[in-house]
Amino acid sequence: MSRYRKIMQRIGAGECILIDGATGTEAERRGIPQLDNAWNGGGALSHPDIVRQVHLDYLHAGAEMIISNSFATHLHALEAAGEEARFEAYNQRAVELAVEARAEAGKKDALVAAGVSYWSWRGDMPTADSMREATRRQLSIMAEAGADIILLEMMIDLANFETTLEAAQGLGLPIWAGITTGRAPEGHIRLRKGDPLAPALELAKQGGVELINIMHTEVEFVTDSIEAVRGGWNGPIGVYAHSSTEIDKKWVFENVISPDEYCALAAGWKSQGISLIGGCCGIGAAHIHKLRDDLD
Repeated sequence: MSRYRKIMQRIGAGECILIDGATGTEAERRGIPQLDNAWNGGGALSHPDIVRQVHLDYLHAGAEMIISNSFATHLHALEAAGEEARFEAYNQRAVELAVEARAEAGKKDALVAAGVSYWSWRGDMPTADSMREATRRQLSIMAEAGADIILLEMMIDLANFETTLEAAQGLGLPIWAGITTGRAPEGHIRLRKGDPLAPALELAKQGGVELINIMHTEVEFVTDSIEAVRGGWNGPIGVYAHSSTEIDKKWVFENVISPDEYCALAAGWKSQGISLIGGCCGIGAAHIHKLRDDLD
């Protein structure tokens, strides 16, 4: 049985699976220099030992899935950074480093997820056709490098979510979708850029998504977000929230939630029936250690 099916069997039996914490902000915190308009995407080539060690730290903390450091290595980000010629190398190496960490940690059943986003640090976006083609190329590279699963991250609006999901289909890997939510002025939960949640959930169902994560979402919105997702989604739900602040494209870590506080909130989320728990920006190995202890 594949490592992915083993995880899904456990989820089906009611277990809550622990994944990693932040990779991008942790790489930044450990000193990897940033690429203009492509954040920490250069780390896989400029500082591979640091990126591998981040993955190792999460595996040693008890994570059963690690996400490649590829949030910022989609083509339009690398083009904005003047690094498009290294598109294949960045994405291949990002997955290889996670696979290497898994082998070094002796965690043969841990999943390696190919993380992909469409976030733009400049705020400009390619056409849908261009983005679909580039995202498919990116995911094909990462699948060939050894990823077990495709993980769509920071799906913040409906149109780009649809384009990214279309690109992920037909590559032979299961697809999970990570939506980033917020609260509308009227009080209801919606996607971060303002689109309603219900069409995004329907898109996920029709597009073959097997699990929806509420990710890179403020911790205070997670409880209501779980309830809102559950209202239109019968599959498993995961959570990896964030707790840090970005100022002038750099992350500030002074006000990160403590491991004890994060785990206290996570206990409530688990009581809502989530199937997966981890962390996004600002959430580090200490948080994952504490989550492992609580799950055990």
